[in-house]
This record gives sequence, structure tokens and C-alpha cells, in this order.
Amino acid sequence: MSEPILRSTLTCPHCGHQATETMPIDACQFFHDCPGCGELLRPRPGDCCVFCSWGSVPCPPIQQQKRCCG
Repeated sequence: MSEPILRSTLTCPHCGHQATETMPIDACQFFHDCPGCGELLRPRPGDCCVFCSWGSVPCPPIQQQKRCCG
């Protein structure tokens, strides 16, 4: 199994601001404050974290076909 990608670009669904962040490998990130508009991003229903919902790359557990935060 290949190493997961640890950087993902989050795109705010409210203002379109983009920020490249390092994803945690051992925890889900449920919230992210958009630096563009200040909106608190949350995962969409059915997604485990903000990276799976709003990121250019899903979180490391999902990349490795594992359960996230379980």
C-alpha cells in the first residue's frame, strides 16, 4: 500500500477561498475555520471530515480504504 498524501486544498463552499492544509493521520478534522470569510466548515452528511467534503484529496484513512475515525 502506498503512502497517503498528507496535503489537501480545502475550498470553502461559501466564498470559494482555498487553503492548502496538512491533514492529521490519526484523527478526523470535523471543523475548519475559513480564513477567507470566517465560516465554520463542517463535513457534508455521510462524509467523515472536512477534507473528504471540501478537500482536493480525501483524508489518509479513506485514501488507504480504511474506516475513518472508527
